[in-house]
Amino acid sequence: MAAKDRLSKAEEAARAARSNQYLLRVIEDEQLRASLMSAYMAARGAYGRLSNGKPAGRVLLEDQKLHKQIGEAMGALRDASSSLRQPPAKQRRRKRRVVRMFALLTIGATLALVMNEGLRSKVLDMLFGAEEEFDYTSSTTPSEPAPAPVAS
Repeated sequence: MAAKDRLSKAEEAARAARSNQYLLRVIEDEQLRASLMSAYMAARGAYGRLSNGKPAGRVLLEDQKLHKQIGEAMGALRDASSSLRQPPAKQRRRKRRVVRMFALLTIGATLALVMNEGLRSKVLDMLFGAEEEFDYTSSTTPSEPAPAPVAS
């Protein structure tokens, strides 16, 4: 019976983990994991320096390496908390990337049309059809030659 209880407790824990947005965020976001890991390592190092046998008050006031490790841990935790508060960055970057690529493509195509006369004529021919050459030939002939001017 104890095995079934443990199994049901594990099942409940797994369901809770799947519905927890923060845990999913830690699983998916590599940068968040890295900042949490660096905070843990810095805090662990600071605790090791603090509990090395010297009086804690003296170590807290005088040990510069301890100050540095505590600062690193605080910075990493600050990065992790701000990363958790913000929406996932992947979706925004994709949208921004597509917009940037479209703008770049539009600007490049416009410049190519403005600078290259051959390309411009090809595009105009595709849009409006090819220009027909038109030679005008008169179907009427002059009836009599023009009179000569009178000399005075």
